[in-house]
Order: sequence, then C-alpha cells, then structure tokens
Amino acid sequence: MTSETSQTSPLDPAEKVDLWRQRYFEAQAAAEEFVLGEHGEEGLAGWIEANSRITADLLRAQRPDGVSATDHFMSRMQRQLSLYDSVVSIESQPSGTVLRNADCGILRYRKKAARAGVVLTFESPCGYCQKLNTAIADRYVEPDVTVSCEQAGDGCTWHAEHPHAPGED
Repeated sequence: MTSETSQTSPLDPAEKVDLWRQRYFEAQAAAEEFVLGEHGEEGLAGWIEANSRITADLLRAQRPDGVSATDHFMSRMQRQLSLYDSVVSIESQPSGTVLRNADCGILRYRKKAARAGVVLTFESPCGYCQKLNTAIADRYVEPDVTVSCEQAGDGCTWHAEHPHAPGED
C-alpha cells in the first residue's frame, strides 16, 4: 500500500482574509439561525444582550491608555467595517464623532452570498448590527454620550454625541 502526501501551498494574504470573512460569516449565520429557530425573537434579544455584555467587557480590558471609551468604540466600528472593505470615514465634530459607512462591505458580502445560494437568516443585517452595536455602546461608552445610527442607502451613519459641545455650560 502506498501513501501519498499532498502539501498545500500557503495562502496569500488576500486568500486568508477571504477565508476568515467566510468562516466568521458562517459562524454568525449558524448562531443566528440556531437562536432564532430555538428561541425566536426573544432569544435574539437575549443573544444581543449577552453579546453586548461580553463585547463591552472585552473593550474595557483592551482599551488603550489615554483613549476615551467613545473613541475606542468608534475606531473599533471603523476597523470592523474595514475588514469587509466598507467605505468608512470618521470625523470629529463639536458635538462628538461621526462615522460614515458610505458603502457597507458586510451588506455587500451578504448580497454576494445570497446570490451564490446561501440562505440568510435576516433579509438585511442592518437592524441586527444597529441593535447589537447600540447595546455595546450603551454598556461601554461614557454615560453622557449617546450613540445612534441612521440608515443611508447601502450604508449607515453612526453618531457618538455629547449632550453639550465642549466649552458650553
């Protein structure tokens, strides 16, 4: 009996990124399908609650010295969206920080998966993303900061606003 060994060549960086995106997408879709199938919308609310608690705790542990929780949260959102090649920009304004996601790569990635025959749990990931990230922000950012999101075509705009602009009484 002969045995053959085959060696695979290492993945190039772009292939690795695509594979990680795919694996993350598969794991997230499986979790969503399971939670909704077993526990319905109430289970999904519980999933968001648990996920937001865990993520806020991780962010607290990972926050760099000298960086506000709000800035850390918004830069995390920017990096997360950038993983999917979203068109994202952040700007500081007197009232706080604005993150513009002009073309959401997560939404684009899901549309591509749907065209390839993948059955998606949600028609759109936007509602889930907004609920989850707003819940994370509620647990993590400074208590006087309000984080909100508005849909805009195939993207969204996130606002992290202070009740008063700096210097106001």
